[in-house]
Formats: sequence, C-alpha cells, structure tokens
Amino acid sequence: MSYYQPGILATPVPPQARHMFFALESAEALPAALDNLMQLVDGKSAVVGFGESLVKALHAQIDGLRPFPALTGVGVDNPSTQHALWCWLHGVDRGELLNRSNAIEAALAPALLLVQMNETFRHMTGHDLTGYEDGTENPHDEAAVAAALLGEGAEGLVGGSFAAIQQWQHDLKGFHAMPSQEKDNIMGR
Repeated sequence: MSYYQPGILATPVPPQARHMFFALESAEALPAALDNLMQLVDGKSAVVGFGESLVKALHAQIDGLRPFPALTGVGVDNPSTQHALWCWLHGVDRGELLNRSNAIEAALAPALLLVQMNETFRHMTGHDLTGYEDGTENPHDEAAVAAALLGEGAEGLVGGSFAAIQQWQHDLKGFHAMPSQEKDNIMGR
C-alpha cells in the first residue's frame, strides 16, 4: 500500500504558506507530541517531514535520508542547516496560517522547539521576485508523481518524499539594474 502527502504535489503553488522548522528538545516527550501532531496534519494543507535527528531519536532508519551538503565556491558559501522536523502549512489566509502554526507549535512542545519560521507566498502566477517563472522545469501529472514520490522500497516508505528546503537572499535592486540578456543568462534562459 502506498501513502503520501498530497500537498507535496500541490498545484498551483499555494497563495500563502509557512515553513516551520523544529529542533528536538526531549526524546521522551516525542510519542505524545507526534500523536498531537497527527491530529493537526492532513498531508494536504499541512505537510510534515522528519529530519535525521528525529528519525534517530525514534530508533528508526530511512534509506536515502542524509544531510544536504554545504556548498562552497569562489565568493559563495551556502550553508546546510538541518532540523529535526519541518512543517509546511499552506492556505489562502495569513491569519488562519498563524493560528494553525501556533497550534502546531503548542502541540509539539516540549518535545520539539520552533527554531525558525518563514512566511512564503505565490507571486503573480508563479513567478519569483525577479519576475521569472519559478519551477519551469518541474514535471507535471504522472511525471511529477514519479519524480516526487518513492515508487518502491521498504514497507511504510513507498509514497514518501525527500525535501530539500532552500532559503535564498536576493539582491533585487542589483538584479533589476542588469541588462535583460545578462539576467536571462543568470536564470539559464
């Protein structure tokens, strides 16, 4: 049997969202916290991912789960920050997202502590703030299912996904001051 969180394949990109990142504080309190979380997460408007530290605290193993590597180069330092649990809430109303995130934070305490929260939104019809269409190479329909969900593997993992959440800081003034061709080359167009 295959289980998956349909929110992973949400199209179009939700108009409003929150990404919540938690650190493990008490392994002993985890069972109750995860039971509480199950009452608040539907896999559609709330998607949850377990990090390596949480999986280890549960005395489990997920083949393929590993930290995303830090990337460095000349003038570039991209850190890799790992978290025990990630929760992606999406909807249409920021107030509703605030209330839901507060409920999740309370439900997970004292086992997990909220250490970072980012609000996100859909710009125009799915463009990033540079004005370019975001996700132009993302697959659709059955190709999206094949790319996003594990099709085979250990029982309980089929239908699972691995998520790498990225946060970028942009110099939009500098970008918008560039000639169009230079901007296109940066974006790979």
